[in-house]
Amino acid sequence: MLAPHEPALAGEDAVAKAEAALGDLARVKASVGRVIFGQESVVAQTVIAILAGGHALLVGVPGLAKTKLVETLGTALGLDARRIQFTPDLMPSDIVGSEVMEQDETGRRSFRFIPGPVFAQLLMADEINRASPRTQSALLQSMQEYHVTVAGARHDLPAPFHVLATQNPLEQEGTYPLPEAQLDRFLMQVDVPYPDIEAERRILLETTGATEAKAEAVLTAERLREIQALVRRMPVPESVVEAILALVRSARPGHGAKEADAHIAWGPGPRASQALMTCVRARALYEGRLAPSVDDVAALAEPILQHRMALNFSARAEGMSVRDVIAALKRDMTL
Repeated sequence: MLAPHEPALAGEDAVAKAEAALGDLARVKASVGRVIFGQESVVAQTVIAILAGGHALLVGVPGLAKTKLVETLGTALGLDARRIQFTPDLMPSDIVGSEVMEQDETGRRSFRFIPGPVFAQLLMADEINRASPRTQSALLQSMQEYHVTVAGARHDLPAPFHVLATQNPLEQEGTYPLPEAQLDRFLMQVDVPYPDIEAERRILLETTGATEAKAEAVLTAERLREIQALVRRMPVPESVVEAILALVRSARPGHGAKEADAHIAWGPGPRASQALMTCVRARALYEGRLAPSVDDVAALAEPILQHRMALNFSARAEGMSVRDVIAALKRDMTL
C-alpha cells in the first residue's frame, strides 16, 4: 500500500537498487559488529528506526554500551553526530541554542543566533530522563517538525535528523518520566538487556587491552537518505496492512479486545500504525527481503507499542507489564 505519489519498487532497476542497499547495510552491520558485541536485536532495531526515518529510545541500566552504540552508528552511517548529557540543571537553550547581542565596528547592535547541539544529523540525548520535563519538551518540536523556533525565527535542522536517546529505568532515583507526547514521537523503544556470557567474555578480552576496535564510515548522509527513500517505496501486502490495523486497534480499550479492556488504561494512536507501516518495510530490507510479512509485524509489535500504552490500576496491582499484554494480544491474533 503506497500513497499515489510513491511509485512502488518494480523491475530490474528496483531490484538492483535494493541489492545495492543490502550490500551497504551488510557493511554497516560488519562495522558496528567490530565495536558492539552481542546485542544483535538491539543493533537491528536501532538501525531499523533510522532506516525508517525516525527516532529511537534506548532503555537499560547504565553500562550496557547504549552510548557506545549511538557513537558507533554515527560513524558507520557517516552522520554528523553530537551528544547532549542531560542533567537536572540543563536548560532548553542549552539544546536548541540562543541569541546573543553583538556590536559591530560602527557601534550598531544586532542579535545573532548561535545554534545548539540539536543542529546535528544524529543527536544522542544521553540519559534523557534525568532532565526536567521543561528541558525534555525542548526536543518535541525538533523531533516532530525538524526545526526550532527561537525569538520568533524558524531555524531548520540538517537532514537527515535522528534522535537516539538513552534512558535509565524510571525506578532509579533522580529520573523524570518522559511526557506521553514526547514518548509518542519515538518511533520505537529499544530495550537493552544484559549481554549473554559469550558476548561478555568477548567484551572482557577485546576492550581491556592496549588497543580498541573502532567503527569505520560506510555510508554518507546522502546515501542514507537514498536508502530511506527506497524503504518508503517498498510495497506492503494487504495482509500486512490488515495485521497492523488489527494489532494496533486491539491494543486500545473499548475496541473489543478483552485483554486491552481488562488491563489497559489508554492505548496507541494512529502514529503507532504509521510507525509499524514504515518499520516493517525497513526490517524487511535489513534482513534482505523486498517486501515485509506478518512476521515483521509480530517482531516489531513490542518495541513500537510498549511506550504508547499504559496499564490500569488493576493490571499494575496484579504485577503485569505492558509486554505481557502485547504478548497476549499477539497470541489472540496468532501473530
